[in-house]
Amino acid sequence: MTRKQKKVLIRVIISAILVVGLRITFQFADVNKYIELVCYLVPYFIIGYDILKKAVLGIFHGEVFDENFLMAIATVGAIALGEYVEGTAVMLFYQIGELFQSYAVGKSRRNISELMDIRPDYANIYEGDELVQVDPDDVEIGTVIVVKPGEKVPIDGEVIEGTSTLNTSALTGESLPREAKAGDEVISGCVNMSGVLKIKTTKPFGDSTVSKILELVENSSMKKSHSENFITRFAKYYTPAVCIGALALAVLPPVINIIIGNPAAWSKWVIRALTTLVISCPCALVISIPLSFFGGIGGASAKGILVKGSNYLEILSQTKYLVCDKTGTLTKGVFQVTEIKPAEKYTEAELLKLAACAENYSNHPISKNLKEAYGGDIDPADVPESGIEEVAGHGIIARVSGKEVACGNIKLMKKLGVSYFTPDKTGTEVHVAVDGVYAGYILISDIVKPTAAKMVSELKANGVEHVVMLTGDAKKVADSVADELGIDIVKSELLPADKVAEVEKLISEKGEKEKLAFVGDGINDAPVLSRADIGIAMGGLGSDAAIEAADVVLMDDDPAKIATAMKISRKTLRIVHQNIVFALVVKFACLGFGAIGFLNMWWAIFSDVGVMILAVLNATRALKFKE
Repeated sequence: MTRKQKKVLIRVIISAILVVGLRITFQFADVNKYIELVCYLVPYFIIGYDILKKAVLGIFHGEVFDENFLMAIATVGAIALGEYVEGTAVMLFYQIGELFQSYAVGKSRRNISELMDIRPDYANIYEGDELVQVDPDDVEIGTVIVVKPGEKVPIDGEVIEGTSTLNTSALTGESLPREAKAGDEVISGCVNMSGVLKIKTTKPFGDSTVSKILELVENSSMKKSHSENFITRFAKYYTPAVCIGALALAVLPPVINIIIGNPAAWSKWVIRALTTLVISCPCALVISIPLSFFGGIGGASAKGILVKGSNYLEILSQTKYLVCDKTGTLTKGVFQVTEIKPAEKYTEAELLKLAACAENYSNHPISKNLKEAYGGDIDPADVPESGIEEVAGHGIIARVSGKEVACGNIKLMKKLGVSYFTPDKTGTEVHVAVDGVYAGYILISDIVKPTAAKMVSELKANGVEHVVMLTGDAKKVADSVADELGIDIVKSELLPADKVAEVEKLISEKGEKEKLAFVGDGINDAPVLSRADIGIAMGGLGSDAAIEAADVVLMDDDPAKIATAMKISRKTLRIVHQNIVFALVVKFACLGFGAIGFLNMWWAIFSDVGVMILAVLNATRALKFKE
C-alpha cells in the first residue's frame, strides 16, 4: 500500500469511528440540532475535504459533471436536509470504494512494473584499466561492456568473452534460464545469473530491445478500445442527463403538489433526488473497464506477450483469419541435417563424414550445416585443397583419402551418370557418390517449431476459422509444412508485394466484423503487418522493422503464444461485458426504485460503492491467466 493510500485508510478509520461514536452518543443524549450538525461535520470534512475540493476545481475548470460533483451535491444536500449520518456515510463509503479501486489499479501497475524492472541503471565499461559505471545512453556501438553476476544486460550485443546463464523471464515469460557463451547474441533486459560476460554492443541503448519494450508498454494506454471509448462517451452524456433528471425530480413533483392543492413535501422529493444522484455515479464503469484492459495487458506481459494497446487486445478476440509467414514464424529459420540415407555399403556416420570432408573448404551455408552435423575433426592431409573441383550450380568433387567424392545436387549426379535415390521428404538434397558409385543422400531442412502444430489446433479450437500460410519458399516445401501443421490455405513462392496482395484479397473476402491477424518476423513482413487488422511479430529473433510495424510482439518467438494471447483477450472482453451489463442493470433498476421512493440513501450507497467494488473485483481477474 502506498503512502497516499495509507493516509486515506487512516482518514477512513478515524471518520468511521467518529460517525459510529456520534450515532451511539446522540441516541442517548438529546442535544441541539446545530451542535449535532457541527459534530457530524468533523468526520464529514475529514473524509471528504478532497472530494469537495475537486468538485469546486472542476466547476472552475468547466468540468462540472463528474463523480466528485455528484458526491459533493448529494452529501451536502443530505446534510442540509438534516440527514447527517446518511450524508457522511455516503462520503465515507465512496472513499472506501476509491481506496479499493486505487489498490486494484496499483496491483495491475505492479504487474506491468515487473516488466519495467528490466530497465538497466548503468553499464560497466573500461576506462584505461579501471571498470566504471556509465549511463547506457552514453555507450556507443562497438563498445565492450562488462556484465557481472546479478546485473542486467544493459544493451544488445554479442558475447566476446565468458560463459553464463541468463534469466530472460522478464522479457519472454519463460522461466527456464538460457546459456550464453562467446559468439552468442544477447538482448538487453536479461539478468546475468552466474559468470562475468564481456559483450560488444551492436546497437545504441535507444534502439536496444529493452528500450523498445518499455516504449511499447508506456504507450499502450494511449490506444483505447471501442469499449473504453464507448464508456467515455456514455459518461459524457449520462452524467449531465442524470443531474438534470435529479433536479426535475426535486422540483416538479412539489410544484405539481402545490398546483393541485396538496402539501409540497420538498424535503421528501429533494432526498429522493439526492438518492438518485448517488445511485447514478458512473464510477463502476469508468473505473472497472479501463482496469480490465489494463489487467489484460499486464497478464499478457507476464506471459511474454506485449500488446501495444487495449484496442489491439479487443481486436484479438474478434480474429477469424490468421495469416502467417513460414520461415522464422512456423519454422526456426535454421537449416540442419534432418535425414541421412546411405546406400548399402555405407553407414550414416560414414556418409556424413564423406560429405563433410568434401565440403571442408567451402563457406556455403549447406557446407556449414554438413560440418556442424558431423562435428568431428577433419585432417587437411586427407582432403588436399589442390584436389577440389567446384562445379558451379552443381556441387563439389574432392579427393578424400585418395577417393573421388562427388557431393552436390541431382544435377551433379546426372552429370556424372550416377543413379540416385529420390527422398520422400522435402528439403535441400545433398547427394554423394564415391568413385562414380552412389553412396546415398543427406537431407537439410528448416525445422518446424515444436509448438507450431499446437498453435494451429488451439487457434481453431478458439474460433479462428482460417489459418493461412504465405511464404516465398518453394511450393513443395510449403505444402509439406502445411500438411504437417494442418494449415488450411497455402500460398508459396511469393514476393513481399505478393503477400500484401494476398492479405488485401482476404480482407476483401472476410466479413465486416471478422478481423484478420498476420504473424511475421522478417523485414519483408513489415508491409503486411501494417496492412492487417492486427499485426503480430516474433520479437526474440524478429527484425526491428517487423517489431515496429506490429501491434502485438511475442518476446520468445513461440507461435503457441498467439493462441494464449487470444485466450487472454477473450477473457478480458468477457470481464468487460460482464461489468458493463451488471453495472447498467443495477444502476437503472436502482434509479427507478429510488425515484419512486422505494430505496433510501443506504441502498444508494450500495448501488454506487457496492457495484463499483464488485466490478473492480471482477476486473482484477484479468490480471491472472492460467492455461
